[in-house]
Amino acid sequence: MPGTMIITGGGRGIGAATARLAAARGYAIAVNYAHDERAADAVTAEIRASGGAAIAIQADVSREADVERLFRQAARELGPLSVLVNNAGIVDRQARVDEIHEARLQRMLAVNVVGSFLCAAAAVRSMSTRHGGRGGNIVNVSSAAAKYGSPGEYVDYAASKAAIDTLTIGLAREVAAESIRVNAVRPGIIDTEIHAQSGDPGRAQRLAPALPMGRPGTAQEVANAILWLVSDEAAYCTGTILDVAGGR
Repeated sequence: MPGTMIITGGGRGIGAATARLAAARGYAIAVNYAHDERAADAVTAEIRASGGAAIAIQADVSREADVERLFRQAARELGPLSVLVNNAGIVDRQARVDEIHEARLQRMLAVNVVGSFLCAAAAVRSMSTRHGGRGGNIVNVSSAAAKYGSPGEYVDYAASKAAIDTLTIGLAREVAAESIRVNAVRPGIIDTEIHAQSGDPGRAQRLAPALPMGRPGTAQEVANAILWLVSDEAAYCTGTILDVAGGR
């Protein structure tokens, strides 16, 4: 169903891998970023150099006005929305719950939970047949942390991703009759830059021996799962949370 795909947090890691793969499959890509303009521009430049259509759009997904501007600009410059990949998310330094304070919690939930809700709502308004749209897909990026709680590391992050699982299930049932499918991927230990944000840049390789497959996953492997979920091959999947976790 190629058309326009918005990928939040699309300049690095899973978002960037998804942008490249989706562009290769014919989607026009809006790469959203909050701060790292250089990374987002690099991804869009690579896509355009390969003959694809891509733009970078700055927006803070935790701010409703920014989200509305993101969706308007993407539609204006690239065409009607077909897919939202709700990928933007943050983690913080490893800490116990009794070491976490309000500012960190507010920021974590604002980006990971509020941002995902605001973007999903904007996507529904764009794509739902109830609103005159042509249907489409939403894929939320959760985390295996939602199942395990991440004790001693970041229970707040894990809790925010558990909220994404619930959003996926509830929204999928809410809009299933409006030609929108809503699914999620739940990555496990993936070798991306996000581990550096927690103060443990070598975490993926350090944990690899304890993983059933003996290695961390790659951003490309998660992107493959996302593109499958939005494809016609997954046409009867909605409310599905697909673990991409190497057996973890």
